[in-house]
Amino acid sequence: MPWAQWPAEARLLIGMVAIWSLAGLLILASASWWVAAREMGDPAFYLKRQLIWLIASWGLLWLAISTPLRRWLWLAGPAVLVGVLLIVATLVAGTPVNGASRWLVVGPVQIQPSELVKPFVVLQGAALFAHWKRIGIDQKLLWLGTFSILLLLILKQPNLSTAALTGLLLWTMALAAGLPLLMMLGTALAGGMMGLASIMINDYQRIRVASFLNPWQDAQGDGYQLVQSLLAIGSGGVLGEGFGLSTQKLQYLPIQSTDFIFAVFAEEFGFVGSLMLLLFLLLFAFIGLRVALGSRGNQQRLVAMGCTTLLVGQSILNIAVASGAMPTTGLPLPLVSYGGNSLLASLVTAGLLIRCSLESAGFDNRPRRKRRERQGSLDAAAINPAPIG
Repeated sequence: MPWAQWPAEARLLIGMVAIWSLAGLLILASASWWVAAREMGDPAFYLKRQLIWLIASWGLLWLAISTPLRRWLWLAGPAVLVGVLLIVATLVAGTPVNGASRWLVVGPVQIQPSELVKPFVVLQGAALFAHWKRIGIDQKLLWLGTFSILLLLILKQPNLSTAALTGLLLWTMALAAGLPLLMMLGTALAGGMMGLASIMINDYQRIRVASFLNPWQDAQGDGYQLVQSLLAIGSGGVLGEGFGLSTQKLQYLPIQSTDFIFAVFAEEFGFVGSLMLLLFLLLFAFIGLRVALGSRGNQQRLVAMGCTTLLVGQSILNIAVASGAMPTTGLPLPLVSYGGNSLLASLVTAGLLIRCSLESAGFDNRPRRKRRERQGSLDAAAINPAPIG
């Protein structure tokens, strides 16, 4: 479809994703240069690696846009099952980072299956919930069991934040699909109990919750991350210190290029910049909702809602953690935080959302010859209708 024929939502979305990606590079460059210079000897070390991942991820975004949604839906089931197996592999032979086994090292590349599986969870969730009333009990139990195993394995890594986000994503899609309210309430209760059990079992999660409630009680210990993040956000004031002028990133604020990168952004761009970021996310969510409401089928509608929820919801959760509205978690800020796996999954998700918008406008990328043959047969049928009786 020529660019001029793209629906307004698709053009807005791809423009916003491009702005989001470029702004993310600039924010990462500012947040990471000091640590990169001290630890790697190259101030642009993280920026250059992120740029390589960004180019590759934009290639996958275009693949997501140009591939029919029905093919992605057909691929989703096997991809989720492969993701489950890879998460099992992280528990058996993964590389521990900060006490959690979430990574598989394949040569020079680190793979985080719990991140890469997210777009396929959206697709398979849409395939399941869109046909909930028409599929058999065996299919329902199969995929509900698969999703439950996936969440339990992510919790086992342990990775409560990703498990909670994935569970909330599936729950939101099921609610949008019109599943019985009593069932949704029971599922929410079960998810809450699962999260509570994880917090009770894992000491570090209990410590994070306690430090979230009163970080200043141990400002040099367990509450250090949140205290430094709040100091960075407060130091930004109304207009911020200016791009590149954050002081908290100078070895005061931990994990400043990933989980707490919003604190660096807030310090440099202040309340006004933070408000503009939230308005940007609100606009993105509004456009994604318009795409969902304009979709022709239930599957397409749920895919659009799931993709929007994943990108905007994860962004809001990251900002909430950095600003002290939620306990500290390990969720990156999509398209901004350093990390190739998150970048790849986020841009594939954005590509699927744009694809939904194109298909809502009647986009059909089958070979032109097939379309001409089909149109020719329709014209012939119209000119020479079959005899009646």
